[in-house]
Amino acid sequence: MTMYYDALALPDPDTQPEFYSGVPLKRLLAWIVDTALILALCLLVLPFTAFTGLFFFPLLMMVTGFLYRWATLSGGSATWGMRLLSIEIRRADGDRLDGGTAFLHTMGYTISIAFFVVQLVSMVLMATTYRGQGVSDYLLGTVALNRAA
Repeated sequence: MTMYYDALALPDPDTQPEFYSGVPLKRLLAWIVDTALILALCLLVLPFTAFTGLFFFPLLMMVTGFLYRWATLSGGSATWGMRLLSIEIRRADGDRLDGGTAFLHTMGYTISIAFFVVQLVSMVLMATTYRGQGVSDYLLGTVALNRAA
């Protein structure tokens, strides 16, 4: 099964490899930055829960992470970690993510985190496929690219 891509919309990895160069490593580093930011947000929220948030801290992390990723992907097609590392997610038509696509991408990421096998498959795909797409990228037709200067 191959996903159709508009040849004029997304850069071709063979003719424009600079858009894909180093993206899997940058995605990993961006994930680390984003996770640290989400943890910091949760720690800031914790006193406002009268510290009862400690009892459901993983859920607090998941909900905060979902809202953070959805908001940042909707607002600029990249999380703050991705922006720091100069990468962004683009749709198959080459446009930035809209709110709906950002929601679906974030939902796909959340599901992959919940089921380690899906996350493992996603990591392998990012490291080995033509466009470096994870499972949710492949299903949505999205791709992570280096931002144009």
